[in-house]
Amino acid sequence: MSLLAFDIGSSCCKAALFSVTGEILGQGVRSYVPDFPRPSFVEMDPKKFWDAVCQVSRALADAAGRDAVEALSISSHAESFVPVSASEAPVGPAILNIDNRASAEAEWLGRELGKRRLFDVTGLVVHPMFSIPKILWLRKHQPDVFSAASRFLNVTAYVLRRLGLPPYVDYSLASRFLAFDVHRRHWSEEILSAAGLAADRLPIPVPAGTIAGKLGAEAASQLGVATGTPVVVGGHDQACGALGVGVISPGLVADSMGTYECITAVSDQPKLGDEAFASALNSYCHVVPGMYLTLAYFPSGIMVKWFHDLLLQNGGRGGETKAASGPVEVYAWLESRSPKGPSGLYVMPHLIGTCNPDFNPRARAAVIGLSADSDSGQIYKGILEGVACELAQISELVAKAVGDFRDFHVAGGGSHSPLGLKLRAALTGRRLHVMQCQEAVCLGTAILAGVAAGVYPSVPAGVEQVVREGAVIEPDLQLAAAYAEYVKQYPLLYCAITKIREPRKPSGEGESP
Repeated sequence: MSLLAFDIGSSCCKAALFSVTGEILGQGVRSYVPDFPRPSFVEMDPKKFWDAVCQVSRALADAAGRDAVEALSISSHAESFVPVSASEAPVGPAILNIDNRASAEAEWLGRELGKRRLFDVTGLVVHPMFSIPKILWLRKHQPDVFSAASRFLNVTAYVLRRLGLPPYVDYSLASRFLAFDVHRRHWSEEILSAAGLAADRLPIPVPAGTIAGKLGAEAASQLGVATGTPVVVGGHDQACGALGVGVISPGLVADSMGTYECITAVSDQPKLGDEAFASALNSYCHVVPGMYLTLAYFPSGIMVKWFHDLLLQNGGRGGETKAASGPVEVYAWLESRSPKGPSGLYVMPHLIGTCNPDFNPRARAAVIGLSADSDSGQIYKGILEGVACELAQISELVAKAVGDFRDFHVAGGGSHSPLGLKLRAALTGRRLHVMQCQEAVCLGTAILAGVAAGVYPSVPAGVEQVVREGAVIEPDLQLAAAYAEYVKQYPLLYCAITKIREPRKPSGEGESP
């Protein structure tokens, strides 16, 4: 038997087929491109999500062979939603998580209920990324779409409805709407009343791992799996990724090294103290029963990829990168050219703004210390140093909120860089446990499917059977000492250039929706 897991992102849908012992039997990805109709607007035709799920699933059907799919589960990114009619047809485009049109509505909601009160109920700091401010924006600016919408479904609930199943959302994804009571685990009457929204216009919250139903013949044919296959409710990609690296109990911390680097710490209660609020941490429901995650993140892989693409676009210095056959080879070539000691550069990797603690979407990256002798290897190492320093700062924010920790459980694209891992371990003073399976979100989603189908007796038993460690990177004390002054100077430079990238207040901010 096998387990099929989907991870629906904002730019692509991944799927992986796992054996019950955790081996990948097949995997695939389908990409799609959002629409940017106006500044701060990011939308998607919802059909792109559905088509990608069907295409990648059918492509994996042959990989299963005689090894029938025992259950499938669907997880996704958060905050994005689709307005649908009573017949479940979309009445407008999906509004994506990176859309920032609802700044005024977010500020209004914060004033109406109090930002601290919202944090205490939802575990979230008010921000236009969340679903509720965007729904309020629709009510004010596109009342025809708002009125035509029977429900506003997150991506997993939308796909479940396309499969002919109830519009369920697990607690971790429901938590990302900015209207979910993380203590009582249901929609907050207080917040919805203030917003003038009814709970029946949102998805139905259930625990992650709930069986939504079994596939009918038509839906099964579209996915290329057997009729009657159980469909299991997955969760937020970060929560499933934490499960996929074994971060399921208090004291454990995951580091997902992607476009954004996300730190997730587990606790048995949400962490809603003054330190967490001041640092704009998110604390919300895990996909593991009874557990919570505290989340912090920063832009990471995006600057590494930017530099990689810039080099290829220009042929590299002297054209040397042309000999490399792919991204992995280019990164290895850059690491081979990196200086042995500190680069001498200060790089702030904020190409798309900052995240915790200040969330400045207008901040931009900075490279300080370039000279006429600077080359690609020096700049690349400077970027990795900047990422490691950001991680060191974010780690301390999380530690103050949830308690100190000594280990990260690691997956994601950044874990393929030996130099990047070494710098992260040294500058944070923490061990890195690098997992064998880098598709942590899909693996965590598969564990949920396996528990629901009875393949594993419990989440811990599933983790024990399929999550495996590949390597451990210990902090290099000598390397840490070489960067001691760098780590001290980095935040001072950050503060020194704040004024030149200070955000301007958006026009119309503060209006009532």
